[in-house]
This record gives sequence, structure tokens and C-alpha cells, in this order.
Amino acid sequence: MKKYIALALALTLTPELALARSISFKDAGLALWIFIIIGAGIILLQLIPAAILFFSFIGTSVGLAKKVKIAEEEDIDGVKEIA
Repeated sequence: MKKYIALALALTLTPELALARSISFKDAGLALWIFIIIGAGIILLQLIPAAILFFSFIGTSVGLAKKVKIAEEEDIDGVKEIA
């Protein structure tokens, strides 16, 4: 039983000890810049569907407001129909 506990501790602590060093940006070099540029590109690509949805909402709201205004102007016999 003690052998299994020692093995489990060795397996869980070994990766932590290997990764327990500080990150130096001087050593990162080109890989860091590529990672940053690709990440920024992915974030900027998310603006495309966001802009489509935003302008679609604005267009729908303005169109509805104009339709209501036209219906109010063409009010015949006190009956308002919005279609």
C-alpha cells in the first residue's frame, strides 16, 4: 500500500516540479509573437458576426419605428393597422 502511495505522489509531483520555473519573455521569442498575433486575429474575427447582429438590430428597430410612424400618419377612420 505504501508503494502505491509513493508512486501516486511521484506521478503527481513530478510534472509540477518540472513546470515550477518562471517564464522569461526574452526566451519566448518568435513563438510568443505568433501566439499573440493569432490570438488577436481570432478576437478581431469575432467582431464580424457582432457587427452583423448589431446593424441588423438597428435596421429592424428603425424599420419598425418608420412603419409605426407611417401607420400613424395614414390613420383612416381612427383605426390604426400595423402590418
